[in-house]
Amino acid sequence: MSPKHIWSGDWRAEADAEADERRRRGDQRGRLAPDDAPTTVGTAASPAAAAQRRRNTTALVVVSLLAIAVAGFAAVALIGGGDDNKTADTSNTLARPAPLPAVASTPVRPRAGRTRAGQIYAAASPAVVSIRTSSGTGTGFLVDDSGTLVTNDHVVGDSKVVAVKFGTDGATIRGDVRGTDPSSDLAVVHIDPNAAPADARPLQFADSRGVAVGDTVIAIGNPFGLDRTATEGIVSSLGRTLEAPNHFQIDDVIQTDAAINPGNSGGPLLDDGGHVIGVNSQIATNGVTNGNVGIGFAVPSNTVRQVLPALREGKTVSHAWLGVETGSATNDPSQPSDGATVTAVTPGGPADDAGVHAGDVITSIDGQDITDPTVLSTVINNKAAGDHVALTIRRGGSRQDIDVQLRERPAQTP
Repeated sequence: MSPKHIWSGDWRAEADAEADERRRRGDQRGRLAPDDAPTTVGTAASPAAAAQRRRNTTALVVVSLLAIAVAGFAAVALIGGGDDNKTADTSNTLARPAPLPAVASTPVRPRAGRTRAGQIYAAASPAVVSIRTSSGTGTGFLVDDSGTLVTNDHVVGDSKVVAVKFGTDGATIRGDVRGTDPSSDLAVVHIDPNAAPADARPLQFADSRGVAVGDTVIAIGNPFGLDRTATEGIVSSLGRTLEAPNHFQIDDVIQTDAAINPGNSGGPLLDDGGHVIGVNSQIATNGVTNGNVGIGFAVPSNTVRQVLPALREGKTVSHAWLGVETGSATNDPSQPSDGATVTAVTPGGPADDAGVHAGDVITSIDGQDITDPTVLSTVINNKAAGDHVALTIRRGGSRQDIDVQLRERPAQTP
């Protein structure tokens, strides 16, 4: 059962006349001009082209994940590994800016005759958009009055310009991809703020540390092209890990049973106060269909709050890199692990330069116990490139302390 990115490569066709008319008015209110529009906006692709696009989309979005916080799973390349030690360009990198503030969230009290979910949907859904590229579609949502939209990195892909719509009856709006962060599967798209409907009030972020298993959640998105569909469920688990588009690890992921499907990618996961606690990103499937089986995953709002300031400025987000691949310190998944076993060291990487060897077991970092590979990844992800960390390792029957200076994470693992 492999989790998959939840976007759709098959847009429901919109009327050619409506799209063509709006493209002709491309200079008004941020709408797409013909030269800027993704190739599928307002056009009906030939069957051969459509088939090729579906093949390309399938190749892109079906991602097998190697680490869902299950004892005994290897954290392969999640802390940086492989033979490619080329680091990302840091000339435009913003190193750990101050995160956006979180708002306190209290449950909405529905008015007489209304459900809480219905009242939250009425307030939040106008800020939710569909995002279309030449390869497929997903969801995004407005987060400020300056035209900033949040979505997934895998939704925008390599696109510089995307098509944005507030509802099926809304105009097709030009969206400029301002910044992407494959390590967290997040992206920022900018639109002309005057193009947003008057009732589209920006959504606010709650502190995802306050989320608990059993909490009510509401997802809003565009599954299978069905505009702004709401589903309700609960938080099923916390602290999950997912593989990012560049094969590193996303930590503290929220698992939910709210029904999310292809096309929901990039949409908000809301708490019972109507505030964003996560960005819907992936689902687990039964291997037969790509539809919902009650296991979905959302990138936590605190991760969004951390990377959004840099992406909004068009900067690259800094991520620390240790340069090892690790696995559980025990081969028995029923037994508690004691550390993370180094299975491979990236040649020329930070750990290699410091003298870490394959077979070493990392038991602590800066005095914090490392009980398994997931904890190790989380600790490293909370550091910054350039930080010195003190690794305590077990090598054979002896214990050693090794100082490692972390570096900027490579653009992608092999």
